[in-house]
Amino acid sequence: MDALRRRDGCRRLQLVDTSAPGFDAGAYGFAADDLDAVIHAVRPDGSVVRGMDVLRLAYGAGGFGWLVQATRLPLLKGACDVGYRLFARHRHRLSRAVAPFIRAAQARALRRSGSGS
Repeated sequence: MDALRRRDGCRRLQLVDTSAPGFDAGAYGFAADDLDAVIHAVRPDGSVVRGMDVLRLAYGAGGFGWLVQATRLPLLKGACDVGYRLFARHRHRLSRAVAPFIRAAQARALRRSGSGS
């Protein structure tokens, strides 16, 4: 989320951490379990987008249009959509597994930039 936020120079994305303390899914018209099962987005017109289509929108806004276009190709779209559903089902376990590597990479980046001293 942070990387997308930094790349969104036009400030098109309003990212909300649904796991943050005090987050109220009902305020957005959703049940917490629904939001936890698959990523959701609400467009400015109020329409709701779910799953891989959210990632296509978000990464497009973050300057990855070339990558987004590839996930729409007929030969890749179905595989990307299924891949996202598999990822979503297991993302908590995957996140716990990769968290130490992400923290280590962030610490290295801070040390390189001189901010971590």
